[in-house]
Amino acid sequence: MKHQTLVLFATLGSAAVLLGAYGFQHIGGLLPCKMCLWQRWPHAAAILIGVILWSGGPRLLAWLGALAAATTGVIGSYHAGVEWGWWPGPSSCSGGGADLSGMDGDALLSLDTPTGVIMCDEIVWQLLGLSMAGWNAVISFGLMALWILAARRT
Repeated sequence: MKHQTLVLFATLGSAAVLLGAYGFQHIGGLLPCKMCLWQRWPHAAAILIGVILWSGGPRLLAWLGALAAATTGVIGSYHAGVEWGWWPGPSSCSGGGADLSGMDGDALLSLDTPTGVIMCDEIVWQLLGLSMAGWNAVISFGLMALWILAARRT
């Protein structure tokens, strides 16, 4: 495959992942946790890199596309491990959530407080045994391979 074709597939792949995430959020009503949001930023960077490359940017940027895809793949792998209980996640969104011991009765019963933290260690959707974080990791590492192939094409 030609360099431009590989860049196009890698860019569209990240765009599809982002659109899917937004679809689950806005159509499916599955709100993202903190780590879900972390996984979106490298996809956005990969899309921007792809657009720059398609506009005649230096081919060396394809390596940055590979780095962006690898970054979101690693975050997705870490997040999936947190969901499966292999290792602890951020204390702000896993392992029981916010510490309620410092709150008095009025604060606990207040209707003005936020509805809650979206937990990073709970699987809200899965397909074939993989959560959204797991699928993001698999897809992202595939996109990383496309970026590497694009970077190596002359």
